[in-house]
Amino acid sequence: MSEQTMVEHVETALRELGVSEGVTAAGQFQPRGHTGSMFAGGMIGDSLTGGLGGVADSVGTVGGALAGARMHDAASGMPANMVVGVTATHVYGFEAAHRSSPCGALVFGVSRDQVEVKVHQRVNVRILELVDSATGSSIQLEGNRIPLTHSGDVIDALRD
Repeated sequence: MSEQTMVEHVETALRELGVSEGVTAAGQFQPRGHTGSMFAGGMIGDSLTGGLGGVADSVGTVGGALAGARMHDAASGMPANMVVGVTATHVYGFEAAHRSSPCGALVFGVSRDQVEVKVHQRVNVRILELVDSATGSSIQLEGNRIPLTHSGDVIDALRD
């Protein structure tokens, strides 16, 4: 999925909300902790079925990973997958089934001049934190380092 298609999906969603700004970058994100919860769930699933070996062990690992991610995402109060778009003045997050699907409901929209952008490097993800300057509340997302998600493009656009 090209970044341009994600940009077009975000622009379409914004137009439907009455916002006519152009989108400079778009990428796929999950709630912070999504990947770590997959890892922990996989370890638990593996330990529960590890003595069985073979296919049962693999099913336990994968099932645990999926369950860990779903439980975390549900507890976060955010959709499991989001497309985040950056305009000259705002950062918008939309629910999306996956990076190639049209945008769903608006999850957040924050003014760029009212948020401090922080990026925390992890082994296989980057954490994007949008901190409200007035209240200190934050939106914390994780973007995969795989270039196909274009999360790095969003982070680069927010650092400019």
